[in-house]
Amino acid sequence: MSSQVLEVKNLKTYFKTGEGLARAVDGVSFKIERSSTFALVGESGCGKSVTALSIIQLLSASGVETHGDIFLNGSEISNLPEAEKRHIRGNRISMIFQEPMTSLNPVFTIGNQITEALTLHQGLNKAEAKNAAISMLSQVKFTDPEAIFNDYPHRLSGGMRQRVMIAMALCCKPDLLIADEPTTALDVTIQKDIMGLMNELKSELGTAVLLITHNLALVYNNADTVGVMYAGRLVELAPARLLFSNPQHPYTIKLMRSIPGAARRGHLLDTIKGAVPAATSYPKGCRFSGRCPREMEGCAATEPALTTKKSTANDYGSKQFVACHLYDLAFMSGAKARPLRAAADGESKALPTKAAAPGSETIVKISNLKTWYPIRKGIFKKIRGYVRAVDGIDLTVRSGQTLALVGESGCGKTSAGKTILQLIKPAGGSVCFRGQEITAMGTRELKQIRAKMQIIFQDPYSSLNPRLMVKDIIEEGIRSLLPGLNKVERQRRVAEVLDLVGLGPKAMSRYPHEFSGGQRQRIGIARALAVRPEFIICDEAVSALDVSVQAQILNLLKIIQDKFGISYLFITHDLGVVEYIADEVAVMYNGKIVERGAVEDIFNRPTHEYTKKLLSAVPALPE
Repeated sequence: MSSQVLEVKNLKTYFKTGEGLARAVDGVSFKIERSSTFALVGESGCGKSVTALSIIQLLSASGVETHGDIFLNGSEISNLPEAEKRHIRGNRISMIFQEPMTSLNPVFTIGNQITEALTLHQGLNKAEAKNAAISMLSQVKFTDPEAIFNDYPHRLSGGMRQRVMIAMALCCKPDLLIADEPTTALDVTIQKDIMGLMNELKSELGTAVLLITHNLALVYNNADTVGVMYAGRLVELAPARLLFSNPQHPYTIKLMRSIPGAARRGHLLDTIKGAVPAATSYPKGCRFSGRCPREMEGCAATEPALTTKKSTANDYGSKQFVACHLYDLAFMSGAKARPLRAAADGESKALPTKAAAPGSETIVKISNLKTWYPIRKGIFKKIRGYVRAVDGIDLTVRSGQTLALVGESGCGKTSAGKTILQLIKPAGGSVCFRGQEITAMGTRELKQIRAKMQIIFQDPYSSLNPRLMVKDIIEEGIRSLLPGLNKVERQRRVAEVLDLVGLGPKAMSRYPHEFSGGQRQRIGIARALAVRPEFIICDEAVSALDVSVQAQILNLLKIIQDKFGISYLFITHDLGVVEYIADEVAVMYNGKIVERGAVEDIFNRPTHEYTKKLLSAVPALPE
């Protein structure tokens, strides 16, 4: 049997649009060996997910042109009849999709959806399929897999739904597993378990894995080979350890320098200016030109080829390929190799913030806060018990301070955040904002407080009304919470906050779907800032963003805090972000705070066993 599971040759996927032909994937080639992981990284809009969908043959609709060859275990599969492709999908090739809620059918139980694949592809009977499904749910770390088997998707958290998707993908033990951002919604402990499960499957069954992710630490610790993708093409290709120790392409270098961590505290993160060009209007030459800190006069006119440094090499398993004119001797000896910018390398250095020290004034004080959800059973849905999501927590947030709330999925972090803002009524306890108890306030009193307490949601797309233009989305909150402002003042405020978050007034007349994920998150931040809050809850505000966009948002939050003295409650599972942005950390487990302290103490001298477990699960990057 060949050691090669997948080979992709010159893959091109084009979409016919009103603006012209969108070359989403434009000549990509790579291969994946048995029992190995190939990671595909790059910014949103680079073509990573379209590459995956092309491989699994899910882009056969009218208006889509796909060219190139796709070989699975040596057999070409792109030209097979649709019936044979259906047998391959979900059986020999499985895919974990990025957004589990849109991939799971809301009207069927979890058990129905997993057993469907087992009965269809593996020929198991109903009882066998149920047993196999429950076993797989147990393998993805559900403590009560039988209860999950009978539950519905909407009753699970985002992280739990993602684990269900992983169980569905792995249940048929595929030859190739495509994992499109499989751990985005998962905390570090579950992330470690899931990657461990995928690695076990590789070893036991020889499964090849195509991993698409923006988590570079995850790539470093789990991938064998890495392809860096930009604007529909691979710009660098190398073994993972070689790529991280010696990145060559300016784009790869900028990505590496965007990663938050303790070493960058007190400084702005390195970012990549501009955005990935639209697939309908790629530049003639290098597609990174215009954003590259080392751009030369001829870069925009001449397209670089993906070549190895050693001309005799023909196997990227131990060689490094890069598509950049810097490594083209013929180009570099020509007249057009002059740099366009003076001291270009200096642009990538981190810039220090003003580093204003947080004050001692208490903004929000939470005492013995409880959030309980009733469990209803029987025909008459009588309450038979409670889920104690938040079970008596105490927190204090001070002026200009960032308090990070961390813990595993389902521990109660988001419930705590929503209860603090009274979006969920507490079962008990106290929330004081500047000394005012707000849990007993009526609607009218609470409305006056809401302008001072805002939230940035995890998913900016679902929290922005798709039918409203950006100006209306932002102005809606101003009109409701600041009724004293007239129309001219409101529109001036909208323009100011859009300019503050780097979108500019031109964004006012556009709709949410016209923006990238990072830009939509900026709109969410602008909406929160428009009413001049003193306290903002950031609920996984950067978890779904790739590292370059994440760096821009973290920088923005830092600048805003430094300028206006805003306090943050930062809910996240990314401990690298916590180490970079937080002043204090509270660790939450099963609805309770188990440890709290300064960020340096928590990361360097943890005392609680659960905190130690969390920190030990964080994937490390090379120094």
